[in-house]
Amino acid sequence: MQKIIEFPDLLRLIDERSTAFRAAIAAAPGLDVQVPTCPEWTLFDLVQHLGGGRRSWADTIAAGPDAAGRVRSASHAAPVGPQEREALLAWLAASTQQLVDALWEAGPERGCWTWWGGSQSPPTCGAVARHQLQEISVHTYDAQLTVGAPQPLPAEVALDGAEDFLSTCCATPSAWPHEPTAFDFHAAEGRSWRLTVDGDGARYTRIPAPGSTPAAGETLEPAGACVHGTASELVLFMYDRIPLDSLRVEGDRGLIDLLRAWEPAE
Repeated sequence: MQKIIEFPDLLRLIDERSTAFRAAIAAAPGLDVQVPTCPEWTLFDLVQHLGGGRRSWADTIAAGPDAAGRVRSASHAAPVGPQEREALLAWLAASTQQLVDALWEAGPERGCWTWWGGSQSPPTCGAVARHQLQEISVHTYDAQLTVGAPQPLPAEVALDGAEDFLSTCCATPSAWPHEPTAFDFHAAEGRSWRLTVDGDGARYTRIPAPGSTPAAGETLEPAGACVHGTASELVLFMYDRIPLDSLRVEGDRGLIDLLRAWEPAE
């Protein structure tokens, strides 16, 4: 049985990953260094994005389930952190705390505006917390890479992150415009997922890991393409941080190009 990260642990991990992000910023030679994985941004821009975005999500969560869109209140419409590094790090820590406090106050089951509409992720504060953890974790990798000390995502975070990406960013009711097929993603830590695409859209399911025993009566048709790597590598590939060549691929690599180029209708 695959474990999910419980809500209190999501908030704990958000705080832990945010602490790791701040450590990378503190170690940087300067805040004007370009971020290789976000080449249009400097480290200062990355901090602005992370801090301002967490404040905006805190406002959105606090606005309740009837909010018609993501909230950018007058005080947070264009949040700008201070230029001095120590003050900037304190501003960033406060941004994370605002997000965590808003999530604790709301609880995992309360409805919340989300951008993921018809995906398999629900419009709840629990799902927002789950996706926020992934955004913060990937940007922590960005910051670490920028200062020359990239670290893989923690396995617990990455295993949940691969499933969150498929559920939130890939699943859609929009019709797949090509021949129906499936993509399997296998994490070296022993979890696997299948993304099926056809005229009904895209949807993910958990599948047995390679070498494990399927449930009685369970059969699985071969996938069009299979991607193997650590959970961290899978997540970093999904978010365009590392190339496909960093992972092992079986089947038709061209199908993966089609999937990455696909822009489902809203």
